[in-house]
Amino acid sequence: MAGQQNPTIGTVDYHTGGEPFRIVGEPPVAIEGATVAERRVFALTDPDVGHLRRLLCSEPRGHADMYGGFLTPPDDPGAHFGVLFWHKDGFSTACGHGSIALAVWAVRSGRVPLDPSGSTAVVIDVPSGRVTLHVRTDGDRITGVDFVNVPSYRLAEKVALATSRGDVVVDVAYGGALYAHLDASAVGLAVTPEHYTDLIAIGREVKWALNDTPYARHPVDDRLSGIYGTVLYDDLGTDPAGNPHQRNVTVFADGQVDRSPCGSGTCSRVAVLAATGALRPGQTLVHDSIVGSRFTARVLAELTADGYPAVVPQVTGTAYRTGEHRFELDPDDGLGTGFVLR
Repeated sequence: MAGQQNPTIGTVDYHTGGEPFRIVGEPPVAIEGATVAERRVFALTDPDVGHLRRLLCSEPRGHADMYGGFLTPPDDPGAHFGVLFWHKDGFSTACGHGSIALAVWAVRSGRVPLDPSGSTAVVIDVPSGRVTLHVRTDGDRITGVDFVNVPSYRLAEKVALATSRGDVVVDVAYGGALYAHLDASAVGLAVTPEHYTDLIAIGREVKWALNDTPYARHPVDDRLSGIYGTVLYDDLGTDPAGNPHQRNVTVFADGQVDRSPCGSGTCSRVAVLAATGALRPGQTLVHDSIVGSRFTARVLAELTADGYPAVVPQVTGTAYRTGEHRFELDPDDGLGTGFVLR
């Protein structure tokens, strides 16, 4: 990293629904750009930023499913801060579980003062736009976080694909990132830990089959193009109140598995269900993960975005602090920034 031979990097770590999020409040590298979206483009090819990402994400300091974010300045004074989300394969355009973790961290750390009303707004600039989170509190106790994402919409329905498990149809939807949606039962699977390896394999296969097609193109901003992941879901019917109940596993980047129900993936799921009429205003999507954690989600508003009928989704969950770290790289360490075994 330029100008620093052996910097010590401080992180605060959280999990949201079981999915890790490593917060780097003061990245020891320059990340250039006037906006968070521009900084992501810079980070994708800058060797110093890539070095820092690999150091904190790869083994032995991280693992193949590690996730985190570098804090940046906001695009303008209307947000509290910006963030670049990272994983083992690069930098993503959106991350709901990370945004929820950042909101809890911002209130707990005092970066955003606690509102005595019991709802503290935390506004964050992410590569896909500006998101707002409402941290709900009872005294000093955080009781939940409502994540209000960018407008989300279905881009394509019933796209036919030939896969190693037979012919399938998928929907493609945007929730800050582009996701393919596949009913797990259509490929003889269920969203359970016993099917973990097979779910990863078909999730990767669907992503890469679509990634170089027109279905992977964002309609107005090519920086947001590319199928980020595959949402494999089980339809569990309805809960006692008549709300749709589903379970999903999101396989994103190149085979990475979200342990949470996936924040931006849930937003894209809301868009798909709203487009089919399966989730109506006033209803709540009960959305479980492969490890049994849960988000709930609903439609806050209906509108048009980027030329498509869209919704403003709200996803509710919370995050918990797991620790604090001081990482470094010994100059004699032959493994350098580490390795990934997937």
